[in-house]
Amino acid sequence: MPNTKSAKKRLLQNEQRRIHNRARRSEVRTQCRKVREAIKAADVEKAETEFRVAAKKLDKAGSSNLIHRNAVARLKSRMSRDIKALKQA
Repeated sequence: MPNTKSAKKRLLQNEQRRIHNRARRSEVRTQCRKVREAIKAADVEKAETEFRVAAKKLDKAGSSNLIHRNAVARLKSRMSRDIKALKQA
Protein backbone atom coordinates (compact mmCIF):
# COMPACT_ATOMS: atom_id res chain seq x y z
CA MET A 1 0.00 0.00 0.00
CA PRO A 2 1.34 3.46 -0.85
CA ASN A 3 2.39 5.73 1.97
CA THR A 4 2.97 9.11 0.31
CA LYS A 5 0.44 11.26 -1.46
CA SER A 6 2.32 11.01 -4.75
CA ALA A 7 2.52 7.21 -4.48
CA LYS A 8 -1.25 7.05 -3.97
CA LYS A 9 -1.75 9.20 -7.05
CA ARG A 10 0.57 6.96 -9.10
CA LEU A 11 -1.36 3.90 -7.95
CA LEU A 12 -4.63 5.44 -9.17
CA GLN A 13 -3.05 6.50 -12.48
CA ASN A 14 -1.58 3.05 -13.04
CA GLU A 15 -4.94 1.42 -12.42
CA GLN A 16 -6.71 3.76 -14.86
CA ARG A 17 -4.05 3.20 -17.51
CA ARG A 18 -4.19 -0.56 -17.01
CA ILE A 19 -7.96 -0.60 -17.56
CA HIS A 20 -7.65 1.66 -20.61
CA ASN A 21 -4.83 -0.39 -22.16
CA ARG A 22 -6.65 -3.63 -21.47
CA ALA A 23 -9.75 -2.38 -23.30
CA ARG A 24 -7.74 -1.17 -26.30
CA ARG A 25 -5.75 -4.41 -26.50
CA SER A 26 -9.00 -6.37 -26.37
CA GLU A 27 -10.45 -4.23 -29.19
CA VAL A 28 -7.41 -4.91 -31.37
CA ARG A 29 -7.53 -8.66 -30.70
CA THR A 30 -11.25 -8.79 -31.46
CA GLN A 31 -10.73 -7.00 -34.75
CA CYS A 32 -7.92 -9.40 -35.72
CA ARG A 33 -10.19 -12.32 -34.88
CA LYS A 34 -12.88 -10.88 -37.18
CA VAL A 35 -10.36 -10.78 -40.03
CA ARG A 36 -9.28 -14.39 -39.40
CA GLU A 37 -12.92 -15.53 -39.30
CA ALA A 38 -13.68 -13.76 -42.59
CA ILE A 39 -10.64 -15.42 -44.17
CA LYS A 40 -11.74 -18.81 -42.83
CA ALA A 41 -15.22 -18.26 -44.29
CA ALA A 42 -13.59 -17.36 -47.65
CA ASP A 43 -15.34 -13.97 -47.69
CA VAL A 44 -12.82 -11.76 -49.51
CA GLU A 45 -14.76 -8.48 -49.34
CA LYS A 46 -15.50 -8.76 -45.63
CA ALA A 47 -11.91 -9.81 -44.93
CA GLU A 48 -10.58 -6.75 -46.75
CA THR A 49 -12.89 -4.30 -44.99
CA GLU A 50 -12.18 -5.85 -41.59
CA PHE A 51 -8.45 -5.83 -42.38
CA ARG A 52 -8.48 -2.08 -43.05
CA VAL A 53 -10.03 -1.45 -39.63
CA ALA A 54 -7.66 -3.93 -37.98
CA ALA A 55 -4.60 -2.36 -39.63
CA LYS A 56 -5.60 1.07 -38.35
CA LYS A 57 -6.15 -0.21 -34.81
CA LEU A 58 -2.90 -2.17 -34.89
CA ASP A 59 -0.94 0.87 -36.08
CA LYS A 60 -2.41 2.99 -33.29
CA ALA A 61 -1.58 0.31 -30.73
CA GLY A 62 1.96 0.02 -32.10
CA SER A 63 2.59 3.76 -32.09
CA SER A 64 1.65 3.98 -28.40
CA ASN A 65 3.71 0.88 -27.44
CA LEU A 66 0.57 -1.00 -26.45
CA ILE A 67 1.78 -3.78 -28.76
CA HIS A 68 5.37 -3.93 -30.00
CA ARG A 69 5.90 -2.39 -33.46
CA ASN A 70 7.42 -5.58 -34.85
CA ALA A 71 4.52 -7.66 -33.57
CA VAL A 72 2.13 -5.25 -35.27
CA ALA A 73 4.05 -5.55 -38.54
CA ARG A 74 4.07 -9.34 -38.25
CA LEU A 75 0.31 -9.54 -37.63
CA LYS A 76 -0.51 -7.19 -40.51
CA SER A 77 1.82 -9.07 -42.83
CA ARG A 78 0.27 -12.44 -42.01
CA MET A 79 -3.28 -11.18 -42.42
CA SER A 80 -2.54 -9.50 -45.75
CA ARG A 81 -0.72 -12.64 -46.95
CA ASP A 82 -3.76 -14.77 -46.09
CA ILE A 83 -6.14 -12.36 -47.83
CA LYS A 84 -3.92 -12.35 -50.92
CA ALA A 85 -3.88 -16.17 -50.95
CA LEU A 86 -7.67 -16.18 -50.62
CA LYS A 87 -7.96 -13.92 -53.69
CA GLN A 88 -5.67 -16.18 -55.71
CA ALA A 89 -7.72 -19.29 -54.91
